[in-house]
Order: sequence, then structure tokens, then C-alpha cells
Amino acid sequence: MKGILARKIGMSQYISPETSRMIPITLLEIPRNTILQVKTKDKDGYESLVIGAFERKNFGKNTNKKFQYIQELPLPEGEYKKGDTFSLETLKDIKQVKVSGMCKGKGFAGVVKRHNFSTGRNTHGSHHHREPGSVGMCAKPGRILRGKKMPGQYGNTRKTLRAVEIIDIDTNHNVIALKGSIPGATNTFVSLIEA
Repeated sequence: MKGILARKIGMSQYISPETSRMIPITLLEIPRNTILQVKTKDKDGYESLVIGAFERKNFGKNTNKKFQYIQELPLPEGEYKKGDTFSLETLKDIKQVKVSGMCKGKGFAGVVKRHNFSTGRNTHGSHHHREPGSVGMCAKPGRILRGKKMPGQYGNTRKTLRAVEIIDIDTNHNVIALKGSIPGATNTFVSLIEA
């Protein structure tokens, strides 16, 4: 299987038996994933799988809301049909994965926090501490150019980390340990794709 859906449990530490070094790890919970739709080139114009994970107990009459997390992932090689399930065991032979998730939202932020601008002097006479400084030109073109680094919404964007190393897989508890940190807060959903 090329991809799987997971939930972030939190971070911990792992002591490597080879080097005796402490490695920071992120723990992810991976339940059984269910294929909800198989998209084909003839019908949809491209090939992919729509996968659902983390079943709800009370979802009413609407079966589309049966899963908390639904994601479309690339179609791997092989035969797949609607209703097939797969679990954490599909990642046993894989050493690295690509992790995608939503970053923590930081709200409206200034240029020092958002773009790592330098601050002005903090002396009494200075009136320039955390301001962005000059942003535009004079009469020509008489406007601020597009793409200027300015204050605004920070975080709450989709980020992807490539080649994240798999440290350990626990099939009994459906938990996988990845090296380092990954995007998102605790209990947020992420998708793993074979790197």
C-alpha cells in the first residue's frame, strides 16, 4: 500500500540500541483504513483511492459521515475495490515515509514572527521597534508590489515532510514511531505516503 491515514498522539524519546543516543520521536495511531472509492482514468480522468479512517459511533443516516478523516491518496499497484481494509502491517518493509498535515494556526502575526525580520533598536529615542519599515515606492508605480512580506495570517497551512524515518512499528497497539517532529497539534490527522 502506498499511503495510510493516522492520528498524532504526541512526542516521546527513543534510545537507539546501536549508538545509545536519545532520538526524539512522534507517535502516531493508525487504525484499519477503509477504501471508500476507487477513482479510475476512464471514469474520473486520473487514478487514486479515497480512504476513510477513525469510524464514528453515531453518524446517523448519512454514511458519508461514518469516518472522521477522509483523504484521497495515489493509487498503488494492484487490484483494489470499495470496502477493502488495510492496517499498519502494510508499512512493515518501508523505511521512510512522506508525512502531510495541517500546521498549528498562530493567528495574525507581525513581520518579526512571521518572516524573521530584525527588530529596531530598543533605545528610548527609537520609534522603530517591530515595524516592517518601508514597503512601497514613490510616484511610479505608486503601489505596493505583489508578494511583499507583510503582517498576516501565520500557520494553519498544509505542510509536507519528505523522507521521514520510521523508528519502530507496534502492530499490537496500532502505533508507529517516526523520527523527529511532524506538522500539527496533538490529535490532528496526518497522511503517510511511501517516500
